[in-house]
Amino acid sequence: MNFDSMSWVFVMALSLSVFSLFVFLFTKFVGYMKREQNLEIESLRDTLIDKDNPVGLNRDELEKLKQQQAEAQRHLKEVISRIPVIQKDGRFQIDEEAIRKQRATANGSATATEGTV
Repeated sequence: MNFDSMSWVFVMALSLSVFSLFVFLFTKFVGYMKREQNLEIESLRDTLIDKDNPVGLNRDELEKLKQQQAEAQRHLKEVISRIPVIQKDGRFQIDEEAIRKQRATANGSATATEGTV
């Protein structure tokens, strides 16, 4: 080996050792600041986008949002189940005849209760 290749190896070893020293000092400093200011630094895994939580809500807010969405889905299913449908030509369509009958019975019961009052 000649002297030129040895100088690069020396420079590389020196630079890696200085870099390692800076990384070590930085981690000590971050640990000290976390203790001093009572900070909690999120891990990288927590900051990645979750398919269930793309907005980045905390766990309590996410659970509350999921619960509200589940309630909305249940209410929507309940409302949709009240709509009468029939199958015509292989398609589901609103049964207008059943809706007219429901309205007529609702109007009839409303007028009957108004007449008794």
